[in-house]
Amino acid sequence: MSAILSQLLADYFCIDKLFVTFFTEQDQTGDGQSLGIAIHGDWTIHNYAEIKQALNTFKARGQSYILHLEDVKTLDTAGVLLLADAFGLGSLEKALSSDNLPTERKAMVDAIVSAIPHEDALKSPPKPFFLTAFFENLGIQVVDLWEEFLHWVGFLGLVIVAFFRVLINPARWRLTSLVANIDSSGFKAVPIVMLLCFMVGAVVAFLGATVLENFGAQVFTVHLVTFSFLREFAIILTSILIAGRTASAYTAQLGSMKVNEEIDALRASGIDPLEVLVVPRILALVIVMPILTFLGMMAGIFGGMIVAKFSMDISPLLFIDILKNNVDVRHFFVGLVKAPIFAVVIAITGCIEGFKVSGSAESVGEHTTSSVVKCIFLVILLDALFAVYFMEAGW
Repeated sequence: MSAILSQLLADYFCIDKLFVTFFTEQDQTGDGQSLGIAIHGDWTIHNYAEIKQALNTFKARGQSYILHLEDVKTLDTAGVLLLADAFGLGSLEKALSSDNLPTERKAMVDAIVSAIPHEDALKSPPKPFFLTAFFENLGIQVVDLWEEFLHWVGFLGLVIVAFFRVLINPARWRLTSLVANIDSSGFKAVPIVMLLCFMVGAVVAFLGATVLENFGAQVFTVHLVTFSFLREFAIILTSILIAGRTASAYTAQLGSMKVNEEIDALRASGIDPLEVLVVPRILALVIVMPILTFLGMMAGIFGGMIVAKFSMDISPLLFIDILKNNVDVRHFFVGLVKAPIFAVVIAITGCIEGFKVSGSAESVGEHTTSSVVKCIFLVILLDALFAVYFMEAGW
């Protein structure tokens, strides 16, 4: 103990109005002596640089000190942080047990000590076993997916209520908004939908002709193109295009309105945003989706017809005759009946993501991307379920 004290006394320093002295005293257990440190002078932000430089000699000594703060002339938060850095939080906590420490000073020191994280709190938690982390993340994803489903169903219920409220009260009809959305969501999408379906129809016909040629059954290319477009390809391609074009537009429009607080202004004016913003968009998409799907069917079949004419020498009249005699009309309705359902899913998903925007341009972009991804996923999932159902039903 005397050797340590001699070393500490050699470190005695005096800076301007700052004094630190060392001595030995009986520890709290009464079993031995501890090193006491009496602090004097001004421990404030004005002396921070000088105190910091002087106290560097005491850092990381690993000693346990008993601080005495009763004789400090002035002490602020910077001084307390310096003491904690040099002598440790344990020494400051012991200093709080002194009965001679003024109440105001004790409260300040206690507040700062409580706010400083201990070394154990700064240590990184142990890395969990990879299976534990996997199942934890899986559980979080399942819970998030369930909450998302409940949110979607709840929003659908609100939309249905708003729709019937508008339906029974013609004064609430937003015909201008409905027509504008039909034009932007439907008629302006006709060229891209028909072009894409035409090209895919031509590709399917080429593939069918190439494969069926080995079996001498090129004529069945007509069946392949018509079956695929009437039942699946037309509605899937149209839905994906509408998801990327219209759902993203719905999200961006509603998200921008939310950022600009226009939706809050509607509510403050006593206007239901669902009636004004959501119902017209959903109705517009429900109206135009079957039309776009029908045009996609015709364009895809026409693309296959062109390939059949120039690649397999099947004339358009023969193509139509094969289609009429071998393709039942129920396949047309199987594809068309899915159009309004997919339209509702796409429109509601786009509107939900728009209402989720949280007040920044970055949020608008994130939810627009999320809207497109969710719409495409839901469309493909529902189409798979429809395919299983129609197969089991024999349609």
